[in-house]
Amino acid sequence: MSQGNSDVTAGRASEACGAVDGSFAPGQATACTVREVLDRVGGKWSIGILVAAAQGPVRFTELERRVEGISRRMLTLTLRNLERDGLLHRKVHPTVPPKVEYTATPIALELHESLVALTHWAERHRSAIADARARYDRAHGGDLPPVPEG
Repeated sequence: MSQGNSDVTAGRASEACGAVDGSFAPGQATACTVREVLDRVGGKWSIGILVAAAQGPVRFTELERRVEGISRRMLTLTLRNLERDGLLHRKVHPTVPPKVEYTATPIALELHESLVALTHWAERHRSAIADARARYDRAHGGDLPPVPEG
């Protein structure tokens, strides 16, 4: 799963899946929807946001602190997309200034277990992956393999 801005662009199904006029070949729409969902929930910022929101209502500023490296704009865009996909519920409290909280929806809570398992896997294997990268870089002069087209 990419780490770029898939959180923002996953909503462009027809472009991402190759449909020029918005129509899909049989089975292509389902495959594209699955890919969109996986791109969204596997996006660089989505995992941290969903893990935080699954623990109860969380405010924007708290998410900003908890999701290391995210910009305000990217946090806003990712929250909007997760809300659009039905993974987050946004509640605005009528106070001055307005208090906004985000809560994981039931489908996000179902996903939470898998996300926690994935993050624990990454933590457990972080050193092994770093070692493998160092061995690869030594063996290949630090060059990354070519990116396949398509």
